[in-house]
Amino acid sequence: METIATAELINLLFVLAVAAAGAGFMAGLLGVGGGIVMVPALYYAFTVLDFDIVTRMHLSVGTSLAIIIPTSIISTMTHKEYDAVDFKMVRSFGVFILTGVIGGTFLAVNLKTPALVLFFSIFALMVGLFFIFLREKLVDNPKQISALVKNISGVIIGFISVPLGIGGGSLMVPFMRTFGYDIRKSIGTAAAVGFLIAVTGTITMITGGKIIDNVNTPFSVGYINLLGFAVFVPVTMVMARIGAKVVHKIDKKLLSKIFGIFLILVSIRSFIEYLSIN
Repeated sequence: METIATAELINLLFVLAVAAAGAGFMAGLLGVGGGIVMVPALYYAFTVLDFDIVTRMHLSVGTSLAIIIPTSIISTMTHKEYDAVDFKMVRSFGVFILTGVIGGTFLAVNLKTPALVLFFSIFALMVGLFFIFLREKLVDNPKQISALVKNISGVIIGFISVPLGIGGGSLMVPFMRTFGYDIRKSIGTAAAVGFLIAVTGTITMITGGKIIDNVNTPFSVGYINLLGFAVFVPVTMVMARIGAKVVHKIDKKLLSKIFGIFLILVSIRSFIEYLSIN
C-alpha cells in the first residue's frame, strides 16, 4: 500500500465522516439500515487507500454490517419510544434470519469482487425504483402474515443482506408495507431486524475471512476493517437517532423520491466500476 499524504488522508476521513452522517440519518429516517449508503462509501475509501482489489468489496460489505450493529440499536431504541417496533414479528423472524445470513455469508466469501459490485448495483437500482414509485403508494391496512411466508421471507432477507452489506431494511420495509403495515411501524421493525442481521453477519464475515485467509490489508479482522468501523460508528450512532426522531415529524414523500434518485445514481456508478474491474 502506498503512503498517503496528510492532506489526502484528511480528505478521506472527511469523505468517510460525511458518508457516515448520511448513512446514519437515512438508517433512522427511512429504515434502510444505512448499508446501501455505507458500502459504496467504504468501497471508495478502500480504493483510495489502495486495498487489495481481491477483497476490497468483501471488506466494504463486512465492515458495513459491523457498523450497522450500533446504528440499528440506536434506531430501534428511538423508534421504541414512539411504539413503532413490532417485537413479536422480530422474534418470529429470528432463527430464519440466522439461517439466511449463514447461507448469504457462504455466497459472499466465495464471490469475487466484480460479482459483488454487480450484485450491489442491481439491488441499488431496484431499491431506488421502489422508493420513487411504490413506497408511498402502498396502503395502511395490516393483513395477517402466515408463518410459512414469514419463515421463507426471513431466510431470503437474511440471505440477500450479507452479500450486500445491508441490515435488511431495504427488504424488510417493502415486505411489511406490502402486507399493509404503517410506514413508521415498518421502519422501526426493520431497524430491529437489522440488528439481528448485522450481529450474525459480522460474526460470520469475520469467521469467513479467517477461513478463506486472503485478507492482507492493515487494521482488518476477517472481512471487517477496523479503521472504517472506527470512523463510521460514532457519526452514524448520532445521526441514526436524529433520523429516527425526524421520521415522526415530517412528510417523507419528497425525501423518498430524492433518496430513490440517489440510489439509481449509486447503481449507475457501481455498474461503471464493475465494467472497469471486470
